[in-house]
Amino acid sequence: MKVPQLEDLGDVAGKKVLLRADFNVPLDGSRITDDLRIRAALPTTKWLVERGAKVTVCSHLGRPKGKPDPKYSVEPVRKLLAELAPGVELLENLRFDPGEEANDPAFVQKLIAGFDLYVNDAFGASHRAHASIVGPPKFLPSAAGRLLAKEVAALGGLRNNPNRPFVAIMGGSKVSDKLGVIEALLGVVDSLVIGGGMCFTFLAAQGHSIGSSLCEPDYIDTCTRLLAGPKAIHLPTDITALGPGGKLFDPGAGGDVRQMGVNIPDGWMGVDIGPGTAAEFTDVILDARTVLWNGPMGVFEDRRFEAGTRAIALACAETKAFTVVGGGDSAAAAKQFGVDDQIDHMSTGGGASLELIEQGDLPGLEALRNAPNATN
Repeated sequence: MKVPQLEDLGDVAGKKVLLRADFNVPLDGSRITDDLRIRAALPTTKWLVERGAKVTVCSHLGRPKGKPDPKYSVEPVRKLLAELAPGVELLENLRFDPGEEANDPAFVQKLIAGFDLYVNDAFGASHRAHASIVGPPKFLPSAAGRLLAKEVAALGGLRNNPNRPFVAIMGGSKVSDKLGVIEALLGVVDSLVIGGGMCFTFLAAQGHSIGSSLCEPDYIDTCTRLLAGPKAIHLPTDITALGPGGKLFDPGAGGDVRQMGVNIPDGWMGVDIGPGTAAEFTDVILDARTVLWNGPMGVFEDRRFEAGTRAIALACAETKAFTVVGGGDSAAAAKQFGVDDQIDHMSTGGGASLELIEQGDLPGLEALRNAPNATN
Protein backbone atom coordinates (compact mmCIF):
# COMPACT_ATOMS: atom_id res chain seq x y z
CA MET A 1 0.00 0.00 0.00
CA LYS A 2 3.00 2.28 -0.51
CA VAL A 3 1.97 5.62 -2.00
CA PRO A 4 3.97 8.76 -2.88
CA GLN A 5 4.48 11.11 0.06
CA LEU A 6 4.63 14.92 0.09
CA GLU A 7 8.42 14.76 -0.06
CA ASP A 8 8.15 12.90 -3.37
CA LEU A 9 6.76 16.06 -5.00
CA GLY A 10 10.19 17.67 -4.97
CA ASP A 11 10.52 21.44 -4.62
CA VAL A 12 7.00 22.86 -4.36
CA ALA A 13 8.02 26.53 -4.15
CA GLY A 14 5.96 28.59 -6.57
CA LYS A 15 3.93 25.55 -7.65
CA LYS A 16 0.14 25.54 -7.82
CA VAL A 17 -1.18 22.59 -5.82
CA LEU A 18 -4.67 21.11 -6.03
CA LEU A 19 -5.40 19.56 -2.64
CA ARG A 20 -8.33 17.15 -2.41
CA ALA A 21 -9.56 17.26 1.18
CA ASP A 22 -12.56 15.75 2.91
CA PHE A 23 -14.45 18.77 4.22
CA ASN A 24 -17.80 16.96 4.28
CA VAL A 25 -18.55 18.43 7.69
CA PRO A 26 -21.90 18.45 9.53
CA LEU A 27 -23.81 21.72 9.24
CA ASP A 28 -26.66 23.27 11.19
CA GLY A 29 -27.81 25.80 8.63
CA SER A 30 -24.61 27.72 7.94
CA ARG A 31 -22.96 26.72 11.23
CA ILE A 32 -20.31 23.99 11.24
CA THR A 33 -21.09 21.72 14.20
CA ASP A 34 -17.87 19.68 14.03
CA ASP A 35 -14.74 21.06 12.35
CA LEU A 36 -12.53 18.00 12.96
CA ARG A 37 -12.13 17.19 9.27
CA ILE A 38 -11.06 20.73 8.44
CA ARG A 39 -8.47 20.81 11.20
CA ALA A 40 -7.25 17.34 10.23
CA ALA A 41 -6.11 18.72 6.86
CA LEU A 42 -4.05 21.53 8.39
CA PRO A 43 -0.74 19.62 8.68
CA THR A 44 -0.78 19.06 4.93
CA THR A 45 -1.78 22.62 4.01
CA LYS A 46 0.81 23.98 6.45
CA TRP A 47 3.57 21.81 4.97
CA LEU A 48 2.79 23.00 1.46
CA VAL A 49 2.33 26.68 2.30
CA GLU A 50 5.50 26.87 4.39
CA ARG A 51 7.44 25.59 1.39
CA GLY A 52 6.06 28.25 -0.92
CA ALA A 53 3.26 26.42 -2.68
CA LYS A 54 0.03 28.11 -3.69
CA VAL A 55 -2.69 25.78 -2.41
CA THR A 56 -6.25 25.42 -3.66
CA VAL A 57 -8.47 22.92 -1.84
CA CYS A 58 -11.39 21.04 -3.34
CA SER A 59 -13.98 18.92 -1.52
CA HIS A 60 -17.50 17.62 -1.71
CA LEU A 61 -20.16 18.50 0.86
CA GLY A 62 -23.34 16.49 1.27
CA ARG A 63 -25.33 15.05 -1.63
CA PRO A 64 -26.44 17.89 -3.95
CA LYS A 65 -27.13 15.40 -6.80
CA GLY A 66 -24.99 16.97 -9.48
CA LYS A 67 -26.35 20.50 -9.48
CA PRO A 68 -25.80 23.70 -7.47
CA ASP A 69 -27.77 23.86 -4.24
CA PRO A 70 -27.25 26.71 -1.73
CA LYS A 71 -27.91 24.23 1.08
CA TYR A 72 -24.63 22.48 0.21
CA SER A 73 -22.46 25.50 -0.53
CA VAL A 74 -18.96 25.31 0.97
CA GLU A 75 -19.11 28.99 1.98
CA PRO A 76 -19.19 28.24 5.77
CA VAL A 77 -16.15 26.00 5.30
CA ARG A 78 -14.41 28.65 3.20
CA LYS A 79 -14.80 31.20 5.99
CA LEU A 80 -13.32 28.90 8.62
CA LEU A 81 -10.50 27.79 6.33
CA ALA A 82 -9.57 31.43 5.74
CA GLU A 83 -9.07 31.79 9.49
CA LEU A 84 -7.17 28.55 9.95
CA ALA A 85 -5.07 28.66 6.79
CA PRO A 86 -4.85 32.21 5.42
CA GLY A 87 -4.15 32.36 1.70
CA VAL A 88 -5.49 28.88 0.98
CA GLU A 89 -8.40 28.92 -1.47
CA LEU A 90 -11.37 26.56 -1.57
CA LEU A 91 -13.30 25.64 -4.70
CA GLU A 92 -17.08 25.31 -4.64
CA ASN A 93 -18.64 21.92 -3.88
CA LEU A 94 -17.29 19.35 -6.33
CA ARG A 95 -20.62 17.55 -6.46
CA PHE A 96 -22.36 20.58 -7.92
CA ASP A 97 -21.04 19.15 -11.21
CA PRO A 98 -22.34 15.70 -12.25
CA GLY A 99 -18.91 14.99 -13.69
CA GLU A 100 -17.47 14.48 -10.21
CA GLU A 101 -19.37 11.35 -9.26
CA ALA A 102 -19.44 10.15 -12.88
CA ASN A 103 -15.63 10.42 -13.10
CA ASP A 104 -16.05 12.40 -16.32
CA PRO A 105 -12.68 12.97 -18.08
CA ALA A 106 -13.81 16.42 -19.19
CA PHE A 107 -14.47 17.39 -15.57
CA VAL A 108 -11.05 16.08 -14.59
CA GLN A 109 -9.42 18.35 -17.18
CA LYS A 110 -11.45 21.31 -15.98
CA LEU A 111 -10.43 20.56 -12.40
CA ILE A 112 -6.68 20.28 -12.98
CA ALA A 113 -6.36 23.18 -15.42
CA GLY A 114 -3.58 25.51 -14.28
CA PHE A 115 -2.27 23.24 -11.52
CA ASP A 116 1.22 21.76 -11.30
CA LEU A 117 0.76 19.20 -8.52
CA TYR A 118 -1.98 17.17 -6.85
CA VAL A 119 -2.30 16.00 -3.24
CA ASN A 120 -4.97 13.63 -1.95
CA ASP A 121 -5.69 14.07 1.75
CA ALA A 122 -9.32 12.90 1.54
CA PHE A 123 -9.09 9.43 3.01
CA GLY A 124 -12.82 9.36 3.75
CA ALA A 125 -13.57 9.71 0.02
CA SER A 126 -10.75 7.58 -1.37
CA HIS A 127 -12.88 4.46 -1.64
CA ARG A 128 -14.88 6.16 -4.40
CA ALA A 129 -13.62 6.31 -8.00
CA HIS A 130 -14.75 9.92 -8.41
CA ALA A 131 -13.12 12.42 -10.74
CA SER A 132 -11.29 14.42 -8.07
CA ILE A 133 -9.91 11.23 -6.48
CA VAL A 134 -8.71 9.11 -9.39
CA GLY A 135 -8.47 11.67 -12.20
CA PRO A 136 -5.67 14.13 -11.32
CA PRO A 137 -2.96 11.49 -10.62
CA LYS A 138 -3.19 10.41 -14.28
CA PHE A 139 -1.81 13.79 -15.34
CA LEU A 140 -0.07 15.52 -12.42
CA PRO A 141 2.77 14.55 -10.08
CA SER A 142 0.81 13.46 -7.01
CA ALA A 143 1.17 12.52 -3.36
CA ALA A 144 -0.72 11.49 -0.27
CA GLY A 145 -1.29 14.20 2.29
CA ARG A 146 -0.28 13.66 5.91
CA LEU A 147 -3.77 12.52 6.98
CA LEU A 148 -4.13 10.00 4.17
CA ALA A 149 -0.63 8.65 4.79
CA LYS A 150 -1.39 8.26 8.49
CA GLU A 151 -4.59 6.36 7.77
CA VAL A 152 -2.84 4.01 5.35
CA ALA A 153 -0.06 3.30 7.83
CA ALA A 154 -2.43 2.59 10.72
CA LEU A 155 -5.01 0.53 8.84
CA GLY A 156 -2.47 -1.23 6.67
CA GLY A 157 -0.66 -2.30 9.82
CA LEU A 158 -3.86 -3.92 11.07
CA ARG A 159 -4.07 -6.08 7.96
CA ASN A 160 -0.43 -6.94 7.57
CA ASN A 161 1.45 -6.87 10.85
CA PRO A 162 -0.68 -6.41 13.99
CA ASN A 163 0.66 -7.03 17.46
CA ARG A 164 -1.19 -10.02 18.87
CA PRO A 165 -3.66 -10.79 20.25
CA PHE A 166 -5.56 -8.69 17.70
CA VAL A 167 -9.19 -8.13 18.69
CA ALA A 168 -11.82 -6.50 16.48
CA ILE A 169 -15.06 -5.15 17.96
CA MET A 170 -17.88 -4.84 15.46
CA GLY A 171 -21.23 -3.19 16.13
CA GLY A 172 -23.91 -1.40 14.22
CA SER A 173 -27.31 -2.51 13.03
CA LYS A 174 -26.88 -4.95 10.13
CA VAL A 175 -24.74 -7.96 9.41
CA SER A 176 -25.26 -7.35 5.70
CA ASP A 177 -23.55 -3.94 5.92
CA LYS A 178 -20.36 -5.42 7.35
CA LEU A 179 -20.29 -9.01 6.17
CA GLY A 180 -17.36 -8.44 3.83
CA VAL A 181 -15.20 -6.82 6.49
CA ILE A 182 -16.20 -9.46 9.07
CA GLU A 183 -15.05 -12.18 6.66
CA ALA A 184 -11.80 -10.30 6.01
CA LEU A 185 -11.16 -9.68 9.71
CA LEU A 186 -11.67 -13.33 10.58
CA GLY A 187 -8.65 -13.99 8.38
CA VAL A 188 -6.37 -11.77 10.46
CA VAL A 189 -7.79 -11.30 13.98
CA ASP A 190 -7.38 -13.62 16.93
CA SER A 191 -10.93 -12.98 18.10
CA LEU A 192 -13.97 -11.00 17.05
CA VAL A 193 -16.39 -9.25 19.42
CA ILE A 194 -19.89 -8.60 18.05
CA GLY A 195 -22.51 -6.32 19.57
CA GLY A 196 -25.06 -3.81 18.33
CA GLY A 197 -28.10 -4.74 16.30
CA MET A 198 -26.13 -7.22 14.21
CA CYS A 199 -25.58 -9.51 17.19
CA PHE A 200 -29.21 -10.64 17.12
CA THR A 201 -28.83 -12.34 13.75
CA PHE A 202 -25.91 -14.26 15.24
CA LEU A 203 -27.92 -15.09 18.35
CA ALA A 204 -30.79 -16.29 16.16
CA ALA A 205 -28.27 -18.50 14.37
CA GLN A 206 -27.50 -20.09 17.72
CA GLY A 207 -31.19 -20.85 18.20
CA HIS A 208 -32.04 -18.09 20.66
CA SER A 209 -35.34 -16.24 20.59
CA ILE A 210 -34.77 -12.56 19.90
CA GLY A 211 -38.24 -11.04 20.32
CA SER A 212 -38.66 -7.86 18.27
CA SER A 213 -34.93 -7.21 17.98
CA LEU A 214 -33.28 -6.39 14.69
CA CYS A 215 -32.64 -9.48 12.62
CA GLU A 216 -31.77 -10.35 9.02
CA PRO A 217 -33.20 -13.83 8.45
CA ASP A 218 -31.48 -14.16 5.07
CA TYR A 219 -28.11 -14.03 6.86
CA ILE A 220 -28.75 -16.57 9.61
CA ASP A 221 -27.10 -19.36 7.62
CA THR A 222 -24.10 -17.12 6.98
CA CYS A 223 -23.80 -16.37 10.70
CA THR A 224 -24.03 -20.08 11.45
CA ARG A 225 -21.11 -20.71 9.09
CA LEU A 226 -19.01 -17.95 10.63
CA LEU A 227 -19.67 -19.22 14.14
CA ALA A 228 -18.47 -22.68 13.11
CA GLY A 229 -15.13 -21.28 11.94
CA PRO A 230 -11.82 -21.58 13.77
CA LYS A 231 -11.68 -18.01 15.14
CA ALA A 232 -13.33 -17.08 18.43
CA ILE A 233 -16.45 -14.95 18.03
CA HIS A 234 -17.65 -13.36 21.27
CA LEU A 235 -21.38 -12.69 21.43
CA PRO A 236 -23.46 -11.11 24.21
CA THR A 237 -24.47 -13.28 27.14
CA ASP A 238 -26.99 -10.76 28.45
CA ILE A 239 -29.01 -7.98 26.88
CA THR A 240 -30.61 -4.68 27.83
CA ALA A 241 -34.11 -4.79 26.36
CA LEU A 242 -37.02 -2.37 25.89
CA GLY A 243 -40.47 -3.75 26.62
CA PRO A 244 -43.74 -3.52 24.68
CA GLY A 245 -45.00 0.02 24.18
CA GLY A 246 -41.57 1.56 24.63
CA LYS A 247 -40.03 3.92 22.09
CA LEU A 248 -36.43 4.81 21.45
CA PHE A 249 -35.51 8.37 22.41
CA ASP A 250 -38.84 8.79 24.21
CA PRO A 251 -38.65 7.63 27.85
CA GLY A 252 -42.11 9.06 28.49
CA ALA A 253 -43.74 6.64 26.06
CA GLY A 254 -43.61 3.84 28.61
CA GLY A 255 -42.20 0.37 28.18
CA ASP A 256 -39.99 -1.28 30.78
CA VAL A 257 -36.21 -1.44 30.47
CA ARG A 258 -34.76 -4.69 31.79
CA GLN A 259 -31.59 -6.72 31.81
CA MET A 260 -32.15 -10.26 30.62
CA GLY A 261 -30.37 -13.23 29.09
CA VAL A 262 -30.06 -13.85 25.37
CA ASN A 263 -33.54 -15.34 24.98
CA ILE A 264 -35.76 -12.31 24.52
CA PRO A 265 -39.54 -12.58 24.93
CA ASP A 266 -41.97 -11.65 22.18
CA GLY A 267 -42.65 -7.92 22.06
CA TRP A 268 -39.30 -7.04 23.68
CA MET A 269 -36.47 -5.47 21.72
CA GLY A 270 -32.76 -5.79 22.48
CA VAL A 271 -31.22 -2.31 22.43
CA ASP A 272 -27.83 -2.73 24.14
CA ILE A 273 -25.47 -5.35 25.47
CA GLY A 274 -26.02 -6.10 29.16
CA PRO A 275 -23.64 -5.32 32.04
CA GLY A 276 -22.28 -8.88 32.20
CA THR A 277 -21.44 -8.79 28.51
CA ALA A 278 -19.86 -5.35 28.88
CA ALA A 279 -17.55 -6.77 31.57
CA GLU A 280 -16.70 -9.81 29.43
CA PHE A 281 -15.96 -7.71 26.36
CA THR A 282 -13.84 -5.36 28.48
CA ASP A 283 -11.70 -8.29 29.64
CA VAL A 284 -11.12 -9.34 26.02
CA ILE A 285 -10.06 -5.79 25.11
CA LEU A 286 -7.73 -5.41 28.07
CA ASP A 287 -5.95 -8.65 27.16
CA ALA A 288 -5.36 -7.51 23.56
CA ARG A 289 -2.28 -5.95 21.98
CA THR A 290 -4.17 -4.49 19.00
CA VAL A 291 -7.82 -3.37 19.01
CA LEU A 292 -10.04 -2.22 16.15
CA TRP A 293 -13.46 -0.85 17.11
CA ASN A 294 -16.14 -0.15 14.52
CA GLY A 295 -19.76 0.30 15.51
CA PRO A 296 -21.66 0.93 18.76
CA MET A 297 -22.91 -1.81 21.07
CA GLY A 298 -26.41 -0.37 21.29
CA VAL A 299 -28.51 2.73 20.77
CA PHE A 300 -26.03 4.89 22.69
CA GLU A 301 -27.66 8.13 21.52
CA ASP A 302 -30.51 7.26 23.91
CA ARG A 303 -29.04 7.72 27.39
CA ARG A 304 -30.97 4.71 28.68
CA PHE A 305 -29.00 2.47 26.35
CA GLU A 306 -25.54 3.99 26.34
CA ALA A 307 -23.88 1.78 28.98
CA GLY A 308 -22.59 -0.94 26.66
CA THR A 309 -21.00 1.44 24.18
CA ARG A 310 -19.57 3.51 27.03
CA ALA A 311 -17.95 0.41 28.52
CA ILE A 312 -16.28 -0.41 25.20
CA ALA A 313 -15.08 3.18 24.79
CA LEU A 314 -13.59 3.22 28.28
CA ALA A 315 -11.93 -0.17 27.73
CA CYS A 316 -10.37 1.07 24.49
CA ALA A 317 -9.00 4.06 26.42
CA GLU A 318 -7.72 1.93 29.29
CA THR A 319 -6.07 -0.90 27.37
CA LYS A 320 -2.35 -0.79 26.65
CA ALA A 321 -3.08 -2.15 23.16
CA PHE A 322 -2.69 -0.10 20.00
CA THR A 323 -6.24 1.11 19.42
CA VAL A 324 -7.95 2.13 16.19
CA VAL A 325 -11.48 3.53 16.10
CA GLY A 326 -13.02 3.55 12.63
CA GLY A 327 -16.36 4.96 11.59
CA GLY A 328 -18.50 7.96 12.37
CA ASP A 329 -20.69 6.37 15.07
CA SER A 330 -17.75 4.90 16.96
CA ALA A 331 -15.82 8.16 16.74
CA ALA A 332 -18.88 10.06 17.95
CA ALA A 333 -19.23 7.66 20.86
CA ALA A 334 -15.56 7.99 21.80
CA LYS A 335 -16.00 11.76 21.79
CA GLN A 336 -19.28 11.60 23.74
CA PHE A 337 -17.65 9.53 26.47
CA GLY A 338 -14.55 11.72 26.60
CA VAL A 339 -11.95 9.21 25.42
CA ASP A 340 -11.29 10.34 21.85
CA ASP A 341 -7.91 11.78 22.89
CA GLN A 342 -6.91 8.44 24.43
CA ILE A 343 -7.31 6.43 21.22
CA ASP A 344 -4.13 5.81 19.23
CA HIS A 345 -5.76 6.33 15.85
CA MET A 346 -9.17 7.86 15.19
CA SER A 347 -9.94 7.10 11.56
CA THR A 348 -11.67 9.85 9.59
CA GLY A 349 -13.33 7.50 7.11
CA GLY A 350 -15.91 4.93 8.10
CA GLY A 351 -16.64 3.34 4.73
CA ALA A 352 -13.08 3.88 3.52
CA SER A 353 -11.63 2.34 6.68
CA LEU A 354 -13.72 -0.81 6.33
CA GLU A 355 -13.07 -1.13 2.60
CA LEU A 356 -9.31 -0.76 3.09
CA ILE A 357 -9.36 -3.49 5.73
CA GLU A 358 -11.59 -5.69 3.59
CA GLN A 359 -9.99 -5.18 0.17
CA GLY A 360 -6.46 -4.14 1.08
CA ASP A 361 -6.62 -1.20 -1.33
CA LEU A 362 -8.73 1.78 -2.40
CA PRO A 363 -9.23 3.47 -5.79
CA GLY A 364 -7.62 6.64 -4.46
CA LEU A 365 -4.50 4.79 -3.33
CA GLU A 366 -4.18 2.88 -6.59
CA ALA A 367 -4.41 6.16 -8.50
CA LEU A 368 -1.57 7.67 -6.46
CA ARG A 369 0.62 4.62 -7.05
CA ASN A 370 0.20 5.15 -10.80
CA ALA A 371 0.96 8.87 -10.77
CA PRO A 372 3.78 10.16 -13.06
CA ASN A 373 6.15 10.64 -10.10
CA ALA A 374 5.38 7.34 -8.36
CA THR A 375 8.16 4.80 -7.97
CA ASN A 376 6.74 1.29 -7.81
